[in-house]
Amino acid sequence: MQFKVSAEVALLDFLTKAYTGKSRTSLKAMLAKRLVSVDGRVTTQFNHTLTPGQTVVVGKRTPLENVSLNGVTIIYDDDHLVVIEKSAGLLSVPTDTGKERTAHGIVAGHLKRVNPRSQLFIVHRLDRETSGLMMFVKQKALQVQLRQNWQESILTRSYAVVVEGRLAQDTGKIVSWLKGTDTLRTYSSAVEGEGQKAITHYQVVAASSKYTLVDVNLETGRKNQIRVHMQDLGHPVVGDEKYGAATDPLKRLGLHARELKFTHPVTGRTMAFTSPRPKEFMWLLKS
Repeated sequence: MQFKVSAEVALLDFLTKAYTGKSRTSLKAMLAKRLVSVDGRVTTQFNHTLTPGQTVVVGKRTPLENVSLNGVTIIYDDDHLVVIEKSAGLLSVPTDTGKERTAHGIVAGHLKRVNPRSQLFIVHRLDRETSGLMMFVKQKALQVQLRQNWQESILTRSYAVVVEGRLAQDTGKIVSWLKGTDTLRTYSSAVEGEGQKAITHYQVVAASSKYTLVDVNLETGRKNQIRVHMQDLGHPVVGDEKYGAATDPLKRLGLHARELKFTHPVTGRTMAFTSPRPKEFMWLLKS
């Protein structure tokens, strides 16, 4: 069934008036089963605030549909967090000037069009020329919680990476200590304690005479970790002049965040998302 909202009201109170014969417990159960959507988005939060003009639909389980927004695709959206796929070339979060388009700004603007009271908070970021999966949260407390427990909450972060040359080994593990500098560059040291410990696992997926496609899994999540560790191997990421690349065949970094698996900070459920390797990565290996 479909209902139009005429006044600001909490979702459960709205449903109580719409379904006079149902108890609040049964209505909460409908929410938990993802049978209620607001303006096309599933919501499970009983105290979600409705505003005039919104449409509430109750019925069959509503599928999570992709929402494309000029450089960003929302692939998951609930009352607490959003998972997106960002295109290469788009900043993920605002810079000090705050003048450029960002993934955060695009998603925040979309959410505010649906609910003017919505907020969106940053928990991690991708480099401008890196594409793939990112997560934002909708409450400040969740931002603090995730940042304080990032290593425990994030179960898997893996990337598709194209590097220069042919790796000597098909699988490997890189361990070093990373330290940033005032030049915004990250340096790697083999000396224990000289920076933050960083651990990267990699596996070769395909290779040509010039390039290798690897899947990289981060055991730790340090700034520029993959880029620095690939340089350590002597096989920098294509397009990454900052960390030693001599070629730029993709006109972007050969980095794509392809898998994100984490413990939901509110429900405790394990959430897992996968993004396909970019077609241009595969085409490059065939060239």
